[in-house]
Amino acid sequence: MNQLDKMYRVSEFAEATGVTVRALHHYDRMGLLKPSGRTGSGYRLYGRADLERLQQIVALKFVGFPLNQIKDLLERRPLGVRTALRMQRMVIAERVDQLRRALTAIDAAEANIAEANIMEGRELDASSLNKIIEVMEMSNDAKWVEKYYDQAAIAEHKQQWNPAMQEQVTREWTELIAEVESSVHEDPSGPHAQELAGRWNELVGRFTQGKPEIEAGLKKLYADQKNWPADFKRPYSDAACAFIAKANESGRKK
Repeated sequence: MNQLDKMYRVSEFAEATGVTVRALHHYDRMGLLKPSGRTGSGYRLYGRADLERLQQIVALKFVGFPLNQIKDLLERRPLGVRTALRMQRMVIAERVDQLRRALTAIDAAEANIAEANIMEGRELDASSLNKIIEVMEMSNDAKWVEKYYDQAAIAEHKQQWNPAMQEQVTREWTELIAEVESSVHEDPSGPHAQELAGRWNELVGRFTQGKPEIEAGLKKLYADQKNWPADFKRPYSDAACAFIAKANESGRKK
């Protein structure tokens, strides 16, 4: 689609983007992607804004978001192209990292099987298969962080948590971090920075639930970053962390 300001009929838009006409009709019916215009005869017309939104839909669908959640995400806070691409990059990079760890575990299991075949009478080391299960089951869960928390508090916290809540929070963090990363050069005392810091603090508060023991565990966790697992990647940069800290400091002075 070189002429981004041109309006395309649904068949032309489908051909240019590789998305089927049937899918575009479905997105229209569910309110996920409404065409920007209609011809005098009522035919759908798609333009640049529709292309940008379709790209976001396809990318979020690719990394596993169901369509109803994509609709909710895009309606709650429409994303600019740069912010959307940054968010997609972060989500896909995390998924790639998970798959890489799983492949490493599978390689180790295959090597173990080959060695077992060579050494007659040697049994297959079950720990290799256990490692594959562990990596795949953990997915986004960083169970190693639990050592920093009071176990009774964590047990109670888990009882009040569920996969749907985790998925919602993960989406909100991913979206927020992407927006913060693209805003680190803004004035930390400005209204946008203050709004970002407020959302950041709200998500942290949703995790700690105002419980001193969980807040203390969170502080211990981030004070011990030098001992974090080598394969763990913090989801935000030092610049983003510093930006939020400055925004909070500025907010306290007001």
